[in-house]
Amino acid sequence: MHRFGDDLTIGIEEEYLLVDPETRDLAAKPPSGFMAKCKEKLGGRVTHEFLQAQVEIGTGVCRTAAQARSELVELRECVADAAKEFGMRLTASSTHPWAHWRDQHPVDMDRYRILNAEHRTLARRMAICGMHVHAGIESKDRRVDLMNQFTYFLPHLLALSASSPFWEGADTGLKAFRPIIIGDLPRSGLPETFRSWHDWEEMLDDLSTTGVLHDPSRIWWDMRPSNRHPTLEMRICDLCTWVDDTITIAALYQSILGLLMHLRENNQSWRSYRRLLVLENKWRAQRYGVEAHLADYGRRVTAPFHELIDEMVEIVRPHAEELGCIEEVEHAKVIARRGSSADFQLKVYTEAMAAGDSERDAQVKVVDWLIEQSVADKSPGLPT
Repeated sequence: MHRFGDDLTIGIEEEYLLVDPETRDLAAKPPSGFMAKCKEKLGGRVTHEFLQAQVEIGTGVCRTAAQARSELVELRECVADAAKEFGMRLTASSTHPWAHWRDQHPVDMDRYRILNAEHRTLARRMAICGMHVHAGIESKDRRVDLMNQFTYFLPHLLALSASSPFWEGADTGLKAFRPIIIGDLPRSGLPETFRSWHDWEEMLDDLSTTGVLHDPSRIWWDMRPSNRHPTLEMRICDLCTWVDDTITIAALYQSILGLLMHLRENNQSWRSYRRLLVLENKWRAQRYGVEAHLADYGRRVTAPFHELIDEMVEIVRPHAEELGCIEEVEHAKVIARRGSSADFQLKVYTEAMAAGDSERDAQVKVVDWLIEQSVADKSPGLPT
């Protein structure tokens, strides 16, 4: 079995929405002093996102999933407490049930002014939040090799994370609508395949020399080599409402990478598939979440998502055990059967509508549920 050494540390970034507890709408202009309070508590681990109604946090470098969980709980609690002190509430989901992007205000920073000027409405529509996981990988060539192989698994992680069933007051019919919005940006979606790190750098040089793009951080793929850290950054996921689910996805990411590294050391690799085939699974994950039937291209069949997750957990088990995260990885089986945040949001909404609530009152109940669950100590298990 491989000993990972300095490889496969993890770091997690999450983006939260700020809500007015009276109207339950997004807090489009948070009170002065809120971000300063957050930075007083958390320093550089908290920062602005594109919109004023958003906050981004990031853990440090974590060797284990348990360490990441402890830090993430602290970060959420600190931001939630600061929000409450300034008359707001925190919600952890990728979209708000009815807020409209036209009512939101970008943060007045150079990076966001440039983004807004270049992409106009496409940038302004980014009233969405995501979760990114960095995996420390020292070898540059290994980073792009693992990205090539890991792309197959991205739809599975998206389905586990789905938390954006609503957009601008409508039930979209999708469990994860956020990828539709971010997918309108240039340089978004599934990553390209690269022969080596040199191949990646050649692409960046082509973009820079021609004046097309000078900042690699504006390659908004579902997965990419980080331009700031020696990491491979997984970016496809919605924001999980429960910390436990976030950590499970991070642990599964870490463990699958462990499997792929093990295969490479034995002169093997995960089979690559056409981009169109992986995109089909991504669409099914967006549309149906954990209720999807995804294609197993090795067996040339479609299968219920929970069966594929069961199989995935068993495949990565030795690597998860070595990494000390088998309990967190096992929780993926619970999510696949219990449902993601999107399923629970829709349940709250449909039950309220069935009880005679107006559409807005039903949506308010979704916001109230998100406020409560976003800082819950534990995620729900399987129904008894």
